[in-house]
Amino acid sequence: MQTEQSAPRKFVVPIGPQHPALKEPGHFEITVDGEIVTAATARLGYVHRGIEKGVESQNWAQAMYMLERICGICSHVHATAYALGVEQLAGVQAPPRAQAIRVLVAELERVHSHLLWLGVAAHEGGFDTLFMYSWRDREIVMDILEGLTGNRVNYSCNILGGVKFDVDQAQADQIRRAIDQLEPRTRHYLKIVTTEESLIGRTREVGKMTHEEALRLGAVGPTARASGVARDIRVDSPYAGYTDFPVRMVTHTAGDLEAKFIVRLEELFESYRLIREILDHLPPGDLAVKVKPRLPAGEAISRVEAPRGELFYYLRSTGSMNPDRCKVRTPSLCNWASVLVTAPGHKLADMPMLIAGIDPCFSCNDRLVTIRRRGNEEVWTWARLRQYGIEYYR
Repeated sequence: MQTEQSAPRKFVVPIGPQHPALKEPGHFEITVDGEIVTAATARLGYVHRGIEKGVESQNWAQAMYMLERICGICSHVHATAYALGVEQLAGVQAPPRAQAIRVLVAELERVHSHLLWLGVAAHEGGFDTLFMYSWRDREIVMDILEGLTGNRVNYSCNILGGVKFDVDQAQADQIRRAIDQLEPRTRHYLKIVTTEESLIGRTREVGKMTHEEALRLGAVGPTARASGVARDIRVDSPYAGYTDFPVRMVTHTAGDLEAKFIVRLEELFESYRLIREILDHLPPGDLAVKVKPRLPAGEAISRVEAPRGELFYYLRSTGSMNPDRCKVRTPSLCNWASVLVTAPGHKLADMPMLIAGIDPCFSCNDRLVTIRRRGNEEVWTWARLRQYGIEYYR
């Protein structure tokens, strides 16, 4: 549709919230001059399920299983962030073996998430062969996680004070065989995304974000590291078993979509190395320590590195058996601005790839609230996102 204030030949193309091309509901308005994007806005908030409020009516143990369902792809890292916060409030620490198993499952989840993203991004670029191959390999990881935990999506590996299952020798050997199978395939995919002309045409110099822009926009995870920002919670502030099993951070300087492919695929090799190291040096000992059902009054903050970037949890206890407040900030929310800022100047056909480039999760990022103060002054709780074209609907 042509807007009244826009110049001739400038149109606004609406996409969503219900649209065949969208896997989750979100509303985008793309202003174009011919085929060239001149501005882009996004309206979020169509998937708010009230999880943060819902956990206030659950006890500390029950809340974990609700928070796991914020995101099916990142369910374990949500449970880990919550468990670390609760253990901080309780004044306990999970045993070393439990911490190592938490990291083991987290890295398997990272492999699953990155392979899933690789397929989605390839599909948006019209490369369905790579989509099918990467999702075939994703099944290998899901079978491993099902063998370890009994579930393929919401693993429920964590409990407050530790983990609920151990890793025996047969399972360790199965994981090693799977990694040996995935590693050469991942190397082949890395060669494809850096040499295949049809894919390079959709990714190289597309959606380029400089180091300075990434810092200004507050980008996190592979989105930031693809622009040379050395930001990884596993390295900057090690938690769980990452203190005993350190991670080598993967960065790139190009800042375009091709760099995002390279960073995520190279991170898979680091995950493979870390998984093997944990299996070879799994600490002995117990799997959990006891956590009392009633926690002392206080506040706790926990930060972990989800596959998409920094995941932030704030917990508050009043001394009861239920959380008084649980606030979650997911990485997708931090990365949305990078899409809308880099979109102008690109073709309309590039928009699906630009959106897929940050590995967005609409269900994850719907946690923002708008506070209207006297004088109709609008204040964003976590970030002033409107200046970057992001609106939030309640």
